[in-house]
Amino acid sequence: MVDAVTKLGQLKSSVGRVIKGKAEVIDWTIAALLARGHVLIEDVPGVGKTTLAQALARSLNLAFSRIQFTSDTLPSDVIGVSLWRAERGEFEFLPGPIFTNILLADEINRATPKTQAALLEAMNERTVTVEKTRYRLREPFMVLATQNPVEYLGTYPLPESQLDRFLLRISLGYPAVEEELELLRLGGVEDELESVAPVLSEGDVVELQGKARQVRIAPSLAEYLLELVQRTRRHPGLALGVSTRGALALQRACQALALVEEREYVIPDDIARMVVPVLAHRVLLAGGELGEGWSRSESEREIIREVLSSTPVPL
Repeated sequence: MVDAVTKLGQLKSSVGRVIKGKAEVIDWTIAALLARGHVLIEDVPGVGKTTLAQALARSLNLAFSRIQFTSDTLPSDVIGVSLWRAERGEFEFLPGPIFTNILLADEINRATPKTQAALLEAMNERTVTVEKTRYRLREPFMVLATQNPVEYLGTYPLPESQLDRFLLRISLGYPAVEEELELLRLGGVEDELESVAPVLSEGDVVELQGKARQVRIAPSLAEYLLELVQRTRRHPGLALGVSTRGALALQRACQALALVEEREYVIPDDIARMVVPVLAHRVLLAGGELGEGWSRSESEREIIREVLSSTPVPL
């Protein structure tokens, strides 16, 4: 197999043709894929969340599915259902949209907790069990879930234990003025999206996921990473700090980001770039600072930034 690492630059350029001015977001998303993780995109409608998922799937020649969650979406609408076929005298399983490579779970916080749990269980175990039969999901498999942090009517916020299933929580934000003017001039990115050609195959992605686990992290950087995690546990603004699972997630994300940058080793800058999107949704604010929606998310991010800035970087 051709060394897929050399194609990562092409992948970033391919997605960047459609998602303009968001190089950091593109790096994060590709790193999450290589780390076999999932991404929660917390943002207002119309800033390119769906386009990001489609551009990534097209650039990788992967299958893409989308679920628009509503309050009446059932677990079977996500994972599939078994139907009795009288002519054959047996059940036939009809796979749901989760049997894909890239799944866009749009407005996940509009689904009921039961439906959310069905999706998140599949994300964690990469299998689906229906009528006592277990079905393995496709590889690679990645969920890009979205939620609107400023809309509360008819929503079911994800509890901390389920937020923890996402490797990253990110926000695209509005484009810069120059990029937005370019989008207005072009009339959107639909034509650009249609012209996206695959630069990596399914096999290349699986190979890269294996390479990401082999990226070296020096003992001093592992200690630095752990010190960041431990400081969240002692921070007065937090009722609950980052767990050991969160520390492992940060290490995997940093290894994957190093590979995205075509390096075989982690550097301190990798940790600095990944610490907020990986850790901010894994902490619980102290009661006096507990807010809602965007204000709560920003408070979490600000505390993680404070922990980062106050922790000495190993030389």
